Amino acid sequence: MRIDIITCLPTILDSYFNQSIIKRAKEKNHVDLQVHDLRVYSNDKHKKVDDYAYGFGAGMVLQIQPIDDCISSLKSERNYDAVIYLSPDGTVFNQGLANEWSTKFKNIILLCGHYKGVDERVREHLVDFEISIGDYVLSGGELAAAVVSDALIRLIPGVLNDETSALSDSFQDDLIAPPVYSRPAEYKSWKVPEVLKSGNQKKVEEWNLNMALQRTKERRPELYQKIINPKDK
Repeated sequence: MRIDIITCLPTILDSYFNQSIIKRAKEKNHVDLQVHDLRVYSNDKHKKVDDYAYGFGAGMVLQIQPIDDCISSLKSERNYDAVIYLSPDGTVFNQGLANEWSTKFKNIILLCGHYKGVDERVREHLVDFEISIGDYVLSGGELAAAVVSDALIRLIPGVLNDETSALSDSFQDDLIAPPVYSRPAEYKSWKVPEVLKSGNQKKVEEWNLNMALQRTKERRPELYQKIINPKDK
């Protein structure tokens, strides 16, 4: 997978993308992650990429020219499956979308908003999808771009040492993951459930499913209703 991220604050992503699973995925060439400084594409002599909004609203707006030129430059080098704008009023990103996009898309562009967002003409003419990571506002789309990238990259075959691990994560099949335990088996009189130490795979799988259902019912009742009433999906 190739992921290109357009931002006016490129260094903010350096640390996250050079740690742990994503770093190993890059080293093994499972993903090609490129971060592009929007200011490089500005026609302004001071490399300015924002300006005041028309009308009477407060705040600055990212201009269309540098964004259009950056996207056009990237598209001149390869074909992209989607240009995705990270915005608080976009479709809420979830595991279902991550699963779909990880198999459907090979090359994507993630556009990070900033200030009061981007010129509306960017959204009307240059963007294929608009994605939010939650109902709150951040200073920019960089953290959201990192979230989306991470969710997609970990699903690429070969990225995780145990590929089945991703299949048991929360929100796969609309279920929250069951509790997990590690050694020691007893700590301060707090014990690991006996069934998990039994070696009986069938019983362990049944316990995991029951606990996942229980947790989903308690913590995310709207997901639980989708499970027991599939027609409501």
